[in-house]
Amino acid sequence: MSVASLRQVVHVVDDDNAVRDSLSLLLGLRGYATRTFASGDAFLAEIDASASGCILLDLRMPGVEGLAVQSALATRGIGMPIIVLTAHGDAASARAALKAGAFEFLEKPVDDALLGKTIEAALARDAQERALAGRREVLRRQLERLTPREREVLDRVVRGQHNREIALEFGISPRTVEVHKARIMDKLQVERMPELIRIAIELGLVPDTGA
Repeated sequence: MSVASLRQVVHVVDDDNAVRDSLSLLLGLRGYATRTFASGDAFLAEIDASASGCILLDLRMPGVEGLAVQSALATRGIGMPIIVLTAHGDAASARAALKAGAFEFLEKPVDDALLGKTIEAALARDAQERALAGRREVLRRQLERLTPREREVLDRVVRGQHNREIALEFGISPRTVEVHKARIMDKLQVERMPELIRIAIELGLVPDTGA
């Protein structure tokens, strides 16, 4: 089990008491922290965007069913990986769940080894996504340190404009453009132009054409 999984929680959402108890026992023996919920309503009432880990989600439950839980989580911007675990698996429900963004679709009874591998992969995905989100938040804060003129210069640089073009547009010297670029790179903590372009793409400042 990875170090990341020690800090994450497997959220078990299933209306079957026996299933919740057996999963909680199995996962606990494997070292996972778990939280169990007897319904989609109970889960949605407690969960928020600060939660980390993954979700084992039943499809057919009284009240809010699995697909509706998926939809509600997406609306709230809660992106924990969802592993659908159901005794009522068919092509239509699998397609609907996966199309809605489920990480995996497993049928009960599930092989313990397969479940373990799937949970570990889901937790790794969650850790990766959170690390990426944290990096982007740092980059956004750094971007906010730019002056209005530095931001204007950055916009032109990532579009591929040369110093002379930028200087002509703003009525400044190419040397002044260079000074702005140096300050931009210092504030964004990069040393090379490709790094600056990569950050701009990551923050959505320039379209990623895949070239």
